[in-house]
Amino acid sequence: MPIDSIGDHYGPLGTPPDDRRPRIAVCMVSSLDGSIAVAGRSGGLSNPNDAEVLRTLRRHADVVIVGAGTVRDESYGAPVRADQRVGVVTMSGDVDVAGPLFANGNGFLICPTDTDAPRGVEVLSVARHGTGIDITEAVTRLADISGDGIAQVLCEGGARLNGALLEADLVDELNLTVSPLLIGGAGPRLSATDSEVMQRFELAQLIVDADSMVFSRWTRHQRDR
Repeated sequence: MPIDSIGDHYGPLGTPPDDRRPRIAVCMVSSLDGSIAVAGRSGGLSNPNDAEVLRTLRRHADVVIVGAGTVRDESYGAPVRADQRVGVVTMSGDVDVAGPLFANGNGFLICPTDTDAPRGVEVLSVARHGTGIDITEAVTRLADISGDGIAQVLCEGGARLNGALLEADLVDELNLTVSPLLIGGAGPRLSATDSEVMQRFELAQLIVDADSMVFSRWTRHQRDR
């Protein structure tokens, strides 16, 4: 498939499941054996088509949420859309808010109420839940930072944030690129939770490109909710 056409297959993220929260889509790339990073970064698993999928999904999202570790490892910059907000989830508040993500006011922090957050950046303070944050409270209060009309949220990892959404049954859609590589090692999986969680999804779309990269789109099985 030509590189300039794959984004045409990725339309809006869909409607929210109800009027209490936005629709949440997760976008990730993994190896054949489930690793989401090579030498700590996802770039070694990706290709131009995968990058185009991510750019397209970002264009459709009202807000992006991402873990602080992913922001550091992937060297996040400012989003292409000047009006797009990016919520960085951190338990410690140890985030470089002098970087380009925060320079123009795009980035904000999502952290527990008792976290000593850095100054000079907007913060969405939420309750703790176990070893993480109350992710349900976080996603339902995104309008506190970004204003009304938050209908579609894109989550870009990492594994702990994905796992928190999974445990809270907040993953409505998974956009997963599978790279034709076996990695081995002890790298992180797509989601990490304290206990096993089983949820059923339905295949909505499947594309294979000339590099044998597999692009799949999965939606939450509504009858299991």
